[in-house]
Amino acid sequence: MTDQVQFHVGDDHVATITLNRADKLNAINAEMLAEVRRLWHVVRDEDHVHAVVFRAAGERAFSTGLDRVQGFKYPDNLWNKPDPGESLDPKHQRLWKPVITAVNGMCAGGAFYVVGGSDVVIASDDATFFDPHVDFGLVAALEPISMSRRMPLGEILRVSLMGVEERMGAQRAHQIGLVSELVPREKLWERAHHLACVIAGKPSVATQGTVRAIWESLDTGRTQALSRGLHYTQLGNAQGIAQVENMLQSGKRKTFEVR
Repeated sequence: MTDQVQFHVGDDHVATITLNRADKLNAINAEMLAEVRRLWHVVRDEDHVHAVVFRAAGERAFSTGLDRVQGFKYPDNLWNKPDPGESLDPKHQRLWKPVITAVNGMCAGGAFYVVGGSDVVIASDDATFFDPHVDFGLVAALEPISMSRRMPLGEILRVSLMGVEERMGAQRAHQIGLVSELVPREKLWERAHHLACVIAGKPSVATQGTVRAIWESLDTGRTQALSRGLHYTQLGNAQGIAQVENMLQSGKRKTFEVR
């Protein structure tokens, strides 16, 4: 464990992961990388957790990506060099519990792994998005690919090729659907937690099945995706309905009248 990544689970079934290295613009070092990966597995396997908020401390940056100053150690074998950023992507860790990410300030480079693998992304009105890879002579490939489902082709190419010379502002990010909502910085964490609480109040078997079916559909054709989706409804609906009935009986879920 490291104090550079904070973790909390509440009685509301919401887990919160907070990058806590504001003095370094929340640049992610090897220790933080391992801890984020570990926490994805913790929330994946802990039934008490129904939704996750991912956020970052400080005013200036959500994260400027992987820490290039400290660097990362790779195996000597040319064909055994993993992508360290995979640890940041909840979907790569097979986490199907909904992840709500709250972006403030600068969001750059390796931070795109988190955003690209999140289910709901909101941002403060001061958020900016950019990718500095090409400025360092590095191919911008993995992070843009992670974001390619959230951004139109022309937009992700522009961000990837312009590097630090241009930063996408919060308003533009909202216009293209990269983020679903903009809020004042002081309200960002509160709003993210509220969204997570609403989702966490639903039957978890239903929300997880929904997330998994939708994400996996991106890797298949329409017919195969619908077939798999039908399988997931047949597999999960019985458990989900039972969870709703238990919640109603315990008074933990409100009923809504359809008009």
